[in-house]
Amino acid sequence: MIDLNIAHRGVWLWILAFVITVASAVYQRMTGPTYPVSGTAVIGGFEQPYEFLTTEEVGTDLEVTLTAPDTAVHAWVEYRRFKSHDEWQRADLVRNGDNLAAVLPQQPSAGKLMYTVYMTRGGGPAVSLTDAPVIARYKGAVPGWVLLPHILIMFAAMLVANRTGLEALDSRGRYKRKMVLTIALMFIGGFILGPIMQKFAFGAWWTGFPLGTDLTDNKTLIAMLFWLWAWFKNRKNRSSRLWICVAALVTLVIFLIPHSLLGSELDYTQ
Repeated sequence: MIDLNIAHRGVWLWILAFVITVASAVYQRMTGPTYPVSGTAVIGGFEQPYEFLTTEEVGTDLEVTLTAPDTAVHAWVEYRRFKSHDEWQRADLVRNGDNLAAVLPQQPSAGKLMYTVYMTRGGGPAVSLTDAPVIARYKGAVPGWVLLPHILIMFAAMLVANRTGLEALDSRGRYKRKMVLTIALMFIGGFILGPIMQKFAFGAWWTGFPLGTDLTDNKTLIAMLFWLWAWFKNRKNRSSRLWICVAALVTLVIFLIPHSLLGSELDYTQ
């Protein structure tokens, strides 16, 4: 006979794990370097909202746009390649109705541009809309048959990792199968689909340790090592709930680190 208390407990733990996973995914996305830079600047006594792209696909023009119905407003963008000795270049934002837009030159995969948008109203002083230059990185197109499974499987890996950690907090918990499932999902999503995505986007299978400093690759590696150690400490008839809790906590913390931070980039100075 099924113990209803245990069944209800399991449902609530899955719900809690789901909430934790979604919250961490949203935080990671919104704080990451690929999330658009947005805000509001005060120009000539009125507020100007903006949103600037920080990522674009190779072969696609990176467009800098603003919505400014006031025809007294004029804007331009100054840009140069990131990590280069280039001089700053200028491009005016051309008006088309209520919209102002300029196109920045395309870059190869892992190439970056840094740019600042300036605006003036009625001949007044020019104001930079952002406190610091926006940095945009170019990447190759990743086909959906890789991208979607990678996202879903990594989300599932995080979900099961959180659920396993919650299960291990209870001495009555049944966590060993969930631990193995966490390792399997993380391996498929992070070490099979992840490198395929990396190859499409930046032309390299793996840029983490020992080949590079890519933070996404490295944090996946660290999480896997902790889970493998937890499996080792719980193999056969052994039981060590502590290491499962540690592995789950480490996984949660490192996956809160913004995605693509310290990712692949070209150094134009070399």
